[in-house]
Amino acid sequence: MDKQELLRLEQKVADLRALCLLTTYDAGSGHIGGGMSVMDILAVLYHKIMKIDIKNPNWEDRDRMIMSKGHAGIAHASVLADLGFIDKKDLKTFNLTGSKLGIHLDSNKVAGVDASTGSLGHGLSMASGIALAGKINNKDYITYCILGDGECNEGAIWESAMAISHFKITNLVTIVDRNKCMIDGRTESVMALEPFADKWRAFGFEVVEVDGHSIPELVSALEKAKNGAKTAEKPTVIIANTIKGAGINYMEDDYRWHYGAIDEKKYNEANLSLKAYHEKRIKA
Repeated sequence: MDKQELLRLEQKVADLRALCLLTTYDAGSGHIGGGMSVMDILAVLYHKIMKIDIKNPNWEDRDRMIMSKGHAGIAHASVLADLGFIDKKDLKTFNLTGSKLGIHLDSNKVAGVDASTGSLGHGLSMASGIALAGKINNKDYITYCILGDGECNEGAIWESAMAISHFKITNLVTIVDRNKCMIDGRTESVMALEPFADKWRAFGFEVVEVDGHSIPELVSALEKAKNGAKTAEKPTVIIANTIKGAGINYMEDDYRWHYGAIDEKKYNEANLSLKAYHEKRIKA
């Protein structure tokens, strides 16, 4: 990936963070902490990795993306609106009465959403079924599933992991947004996950750990997983180490911003922080 491509993606993720922030402000509140931590992953997937057709969101051969951490719908909706799957003006109604954009996105109402999620722990099982169907039917599409690390407390995640490994569902790429925070505390205090990577290895996965805010690392890991989807011996999980509220100084690494409201003062402060964060990244 050359510098021009890197700068393109850096600008895109900066724009998407700003749009997610605005959506949270207009909505009055939202799951902005996890939205900011997952945004680099979403930007790389939708603007570099995935095979999609905006004009035909139900294209049979498209790649699929299951947002298992469904509360990050505020980030996902921002990405879909920016791409043109949905009208950007609809973001103004996010989670308001009568809006088609609920806090957990409904695949029956929102174009580009491959599965309705929000009840944590279920996304990986849905993704495994979608991917296995593609494998059985000799389809070339890849399925991507984004998990929150907090939802990895759920037993259903590990049941799915066993099935994925057993059936060698290598056309499924699992990505964990490892921001180490959940709704009521640090993950290691609420229900310790470590040694997290070793757990996935024990379940038969090829584990790749990356800086979840490094576009080059994300692109490298995702391209490798995609290119090896048909020939790999093991399914891949990418553990993306991220920061809750990334880019917003008063939110960063604070579990209390799992969900929150922002007034005009907080919105303006966050905007300035995001601009400084972007400048710092492109100069690195």
